[in-house]
Amino acid sequence: MVHGHSDAMPPPLPLDILERGVELVPIPAAHLVRSAGDWRFEAANRAFRATRLRGEPGASPMLAALGDRLDAFVASAEVRLDFDWVFGEAVDRRYYRVSFARTGPHVRDRCAVTFVDQTSQVHTERSMRREMTTDSLTGLPNREGFGDLVEAFAPVERAAVMVVDLQRFGRVNACLGSLAGDELLITVARRIKGVLRARDTLARIGGDEFGILLEIDEGRDEAMQAAARIRDALSTPFRLTDYEISVDCAVGVAFGEDEAGAGGNADELIRHAQFATKRAEATGAPECYETRAFTVAREQFGMETALRRAIENRRLRLTYQPICDLATGRVEAFEALARWLDEEGREVAPTRFIPVAEESGLIVPLGRWAIEEATRTLAGWDRRAGGDCGVKMAVNLSPIQFQRDRVEMLVDGALAAAGLPGHRLKLELTESALVSDPARTAATLRALKERGATLAMDDFGTGYSNLSLLQTLPIDTLKIDRSFVTDMLADRDKLAIVRAILSLAQALGKRTVAEGIEANETAQTLAALGCALGQGYFYARPLEVEAAWAMIAPATTSSAS
Repeated sequence: MVHGHSDAMPPPLPLDILERGVELVPIPAAHLVRSAGDWRFEAANRAFRATRLRGEPGASPMLAALGDRLDAFVASAEVRLDFDWVFGEAVDRRYYRVSFARTGPHVRDRCAVTFVDQTSQVHTERSMRREMTTDSLTGLPNREGFGDLVEAFAPVERAAVMVVDLQRFGRVNACLGSLAGDELLITVARRIKGVLRARDTLARIGGDEFGILLEIDEGRDEAMQAAARIRDALSTPFRLTDYEISVDCAVGVAFGEDEAGAGGNADELIRHAQFATKRAEATGAPECYETRAFTVAREQFGMETALRRAIENRRLRLTYQPICDLATGRVEAFEALARWLDEEGREVAPTRFIPVAEESGLIVPLGRWAIEEATRTLAGWDRRAGGDCGVKMAVNLSPIQFQRDRVEMLVDGALAAAGLPGHRLKLELTESALVSDPARTAATLRALKERGATLAMDDFGTGYSNLSLLQTLPIDTLKIDRSFVTDMLADRDKLAIVRAILSLAQALGKRTVAEGIEANETAQTLAALGCALGQGYFYARPLEVEAAWAMIAPATTSSAS
């Protein structure tokens, strides 16, 4: 009996009660009844009648659109269903949150319907989204908006993303003011837009960066042709206030077909195009993204991280290559050279990690460690020899370290900690380190000379070769680069260059060191030409500390006896 009572259909409420009850609901609401398979309105409140949902008798647009959903709802076991619904044409479209409800699953011919009008909220959200994805200055999509457009493009294989980076915008903005900078950006956007096709999308994705989404029909040449049109459009000088200013640009391109098989997304595609602009800045021509170049850059970032840890944990070591007197063969000095064994026990070549150290700034702590370690090693040899072991220690100074560090204070600290006089230390600098800030360079070199250090110009002849530096700066030694010494006996041009450097050094009263000596004949020829010192595989490869000590130990023993 209880079961039968629960399944019984409750009697419908009187119509006047339904109408008064539905009027109490502050949002559009209606009671629907189904008879003969069709739905009709039994009661509706004033808010519902104010909408266009009911329509003409027998022709309700709401019932026409939602009739199938109502049928599915009353046929299900659900007593409530909520969903979003869009009603109307684009000009007067409304956005509703619709709710169907009934008193129980056994009620299959009656249903209450309510509508929450979310139109204002949707418009507000869209307006906010539009503001968030639009550049306020140019009216173009910004970085976020451009990413959305690239993400939505299909098929991705036919997409190309181009990034245009303005080269002199920072100077214009700083010298002429932000208003002139804004005017320049607006004019640049207008010019770029003028050479694009109607279906191409232009965006401003950074302070001085524009992004372009291109649809590729026939081949990659389309993108390169567009890049050429853009560069041509921007080649005409811009008139800003009283000035006519040329602004160059770097253009990088990444193609969607390269990303499709690699699981790339919009951000990756944009980032790859930006990466290509860095190459374009160096080459002066539009560049396409190359996977290998990006992989190398990531490897370098990985190497930078590992090198930072190696410096912090003192996992680097120095090896020592002898610098010998060409006339007697006696070891006069050792050049300290950094070596790195990574955490997996692999030797990392200096040609790989030194450029990474210089680019990342790690060359500064690396250089400090090298000077401190080299002077400690030399002091240790002195203790084993029972006094001065008879050799000097040469250490390389990077141009970056020379610019950023207080080198004279570093040298003071290293010499004091090791208990060495300044004349036991040789510092080798390249020409590029000497020309960046001539006044500061001269002051630093004079301070080092006052401490007794020997100063050598490394790789002489391969850099700026500013001969006035040799007259004004206290350089003691010129190191002839190995590129001139190697095979010089078989190459007349190389031999002539070596002769010229030796003659110049002699005229200026500088000593000379030849790098890269690999044969006795080369050493003898250099000695005959007047070169004082040499280093290279003919004498020894870079040696571990004990092997280097073994080269000079007999001489220290004989001098002591």
